[in-house]
Amino acid sequence: MHPMKQLSRPARRAHLVVHVAVSVGWLGLTLGLLTLSVTGYASGSPDTTVAAYRAMKIFSDWLLLPVALLTLVSGLIVSLGTPWGLARHRWIVVKFWLTLATVVLTAFSLRPGIDRLAADAVAGTPDTGLSMVAAPSVATATYFFVTAISVLKPWGPTKRDSRLRAAQSAEVRERARKRPSGAVS
Repeated sequence: MHPMKQLSRPARRAHLVVHVAVSVGWLGLTLGLLTLSVTGYASGSPDTTVAAYRAMKIFSDWLLLPVALLTLVSGLIVSLGTPWGLARHRWIVVKFWLTLATVVLTAFSLRPGIDRLAADAVAGTPDTGLSMVAAPSVATATYFFVTAISVLKPWGPTKRDSRLRAAQSAEVRERARKRPSGAVS
């Protein structure tokens, strides 16, 4: 019923470890960016502001997009290579769409914003607004939410999963009905 072959138990565990590690890494990275952005915003020292915004750029240049993409890809592998599936449980659907949206926002909004923030700070005109505090705040809140639903697994199955389960039950009943009485399976 899955387009991808089910992963073996060792492969499933390995992919799950990778997924959890990079997902938690993404959350930690975002918390770090939030800490640096608040430091840059609240600091009365131009040197501290420049240092904080330049550090944000280093994290953004080297880690942000690779970690975000690895989170998305590893999550897809885990969901498609296991019985959880991608569209069988509402929490997985919500997690997938939030992850996809945040990857896109990371690539096209957060990273360019950090680049601009660092360039302005180095040029001696650091941003004194809350714009770069807001973006990591929203990202951090989103990743906390995604982490929570990954642990709690709320909401139950999707309609698609309910249909799949009903079809599987009907198939099992039909096979049992066709089996001659007294036959051993």
